[in-house]
Amino acid sequence: MIVQSNIRSFFRSRGRLIALFAGILIFLAIYFFWKPEGLSEEGRKSIAIFALCSIYWVFDVLPLMITGLLAILLFPLLGVLSSQETFSLFGNQAVFFILGAFILSSGLIRSGLSQRIALLFLKSFGRTPVRLVIATLLICAFSSFFITEHAVAAMFFPIIAEICASLRLEPGVSRMGKALFISLAWGCVIGGIATYLGGARGPLALAILSQTTGEEVSFLKYSLCALPAVIFGLIFAGFAILFFFSPEIDSVEPATQLLREKISERGKITRKEISIGIFMAVVVLCWIFLGHKVGLAIIALAGVVLAFAFGFLEWKQVEEDVNWGVFLLYGGAISLGLAMSKTGAMEWLAGRALNLIGDHKLLIAILLSALSLFLTELISNSAVVALLMPVALGISSRVGLDPKTIMLLITIPSGLAFILPIGTPANAIAFSSGYYKVRDTLRAGFFVNLTTLAVFLLFAWLTWRWLGVGF
Repeated sequence: MIVQSNIRSFFRSRGRLIALFAGILIFLAIYFFWKPEGLSEEGRKSIAIFALCSIYWVFDVLPLMITGLLAILLFPLLGVLSSQETFSLFGNQAVFFILGAFILSSGLIRSGLSQRIALLFLKSFGRTPVRLVIATLLICAFSSFFITEHAVAAMFFPIIAEICASLRLEPGVSRMGKALFISLAWGCVIGGIATYLGGARGPLALAILSQTTGEEVSFLKYSLCALPAVIFGLIFAGFAILFFFSPEIDSVEPATQLLREKISERGKITRKEISIGIFMAVVVLCWIFLGHKVGLAIIALAGVVLAFAFGFLEWKQVEEDVNWGVFLLYGGAISLGLAMSKTGAMEWLAGRALNLIGDHKLLIAILLSALSLFLTELISNSAVVALLMPVALGISSRVGLDPKTIMLLITIPSGLAFILPIGTPANAIAFSSGYYKVRDTLRAGFFVNLTTLAVFLLFAWLTWRWLGVGF
């Protein structure tokens, strides 16, 4: 095992080194030697930076956040954007929205309310092996509506691990063990696309859209557009898990007893849990019904201030829970989108893309969504959004597609990673259990990928026009 690990580490390090120098060579080639017609010098520089960051994001040469920092450095250094303009992008309201959402979710988790609800749900609805699997899928999905999916996966991981241990399920062999951990991962993935709160990709896409076009997609409209994919994704995922990993055990009584003990250890629900539950419900309702008027960021920041005022949050805990590095990724990705738009690079690339695929709106919608879904299996979903949004927004202006539609067609499928563990932290966390391997999720995940994408596109084509984002 140690030898295998060292071999994998060697090839991964060598691959990163190759990608590191390949990115630099391609950047220099575009910057000094590539002179296409119809593209300004600033546009050429933007594409050079875009190519460099794309290679580094795809091959994980540097942490995503550091690559974002590289973009922020290069734009003013090469004269594409001014320093003031580049650094001001950190003031984008989507950045403050996700900051507020991360901080509020920290309070919800630290209060213990989310874990109590999870334990009660699993105990009440998981009385048979099949029902326990489905209950795990559903509660992970529901929790990811309001908390970032990787936080939900981290919260549920020890619970599912203890359940597997209580049932004496053998890692890598037990179908029940595979079903439970895949349900954990897929529930988080599917629930994570339901709202802007499920992960960073939605607010990131919103920030690029807003900075580039001045338009926005409201909290409610985004969720309504994602709802069919969530509902049918859960149906397809549940079917695939039970079909491919049919539980080999007949009883889950030891797990039920374990859940009873854990609930008993928590004691009665506290006043703080009730208070923060009501408080979070009010904040979410404000996002849904007032977000398009007041602004998502304003509501999020007001919620944070009030949460600290009421004693729901402690700063030391927030410092530990919030992924602060994601804001560097935000700054870099938003800078890329703005620079590609301002310099004409976005429109130039869109024109070349349309020469290849034509200008049929339905075909473009299918290709963008399929590409987003495929890429998110290979690289971080936030990186997918950062890569596709600039070019796709350029295409939208050329063919008359609403840029809000483009944003939704990319963002929602970019969260649906069902096969590989590298697409989202939720998959990586579940995969680290050792209860299943990639070959276990290959067929089942491919089935859920295709069926969910088909339903998503069908509903998008038939119903989005009623929401003002049709194509």
